[in-house]
Amino acid sequence: MKNYIISYSFITCGAFIQGMAMAIFLFPHSIPSGGAAGIAVLLNFWFHIPLSIALWAVNFSLLVAAIFWLGNSSAIGTMYAITMTSVSVHLFSDDLFRHYSNVWLDLLFGSVTLGIGVGILLRQQVSNGGMGVLALIIANYKQIAPGKPLFLLNGTIFILTASIINWQIVIQALISQSISTRLVDIVYRLKLQIHSFPLLGRKK
Repeated sequence: MKNYIISYSFITCGAFIQGMAMAIFLFPHSIPSGGAAGIAVLLNFWFHIPLSIALWAVNFSLLVAAIFWLGNSSAIGTMYAITMTSVSVHLFSDDLFRHYSNVWLDLLFGSVTLGIGVGILLRQQVSNGGMGVLALIIANYKQIAPGKPLFLLNGTIFILTASIINWQIVIQALISQSISTRLVDIVYRLKLQIHSFPLLGRKK
């Protein structure tokens, strides 16, 4: 029980940091933070599926993959992380946190902050949602840090959606992913006394 409490404290912290990066630095400039939304845009463009339904279908499919490959505990942790990230985005979208900064400075600060938050989540064997699920599966299978597969997955989707999304935003998204996924690997590989708890990632 103590391990679960500590682990979910880390998950809450990582989710709030991730949400803060999105709401304060990235979303005000329409910079996407991941590839799940990109897939939803493609489904909408090709098959005219409403974006809300397409995004739900993508995330639901990835959660099913999380249950199958990572175990029930990891899937539950992922759903909790997604929920807390949404809460964080809502809180930090308040006018109190609104600022008018250079887009490239916000891109830098947002990417670093996002990478720290996602890295904390992945250390606990839960995903930040979206392509993070597949990145964590690949990382566990290949015994590597998840930053590189996360960048390759999201980067490929951003390039595919470049014909729909403004090219400048796609370039900014790729730069953001390059920075944030490097931070993900740094946080994921940190040597800490308390780094992860296998109870959370163990298959039931």
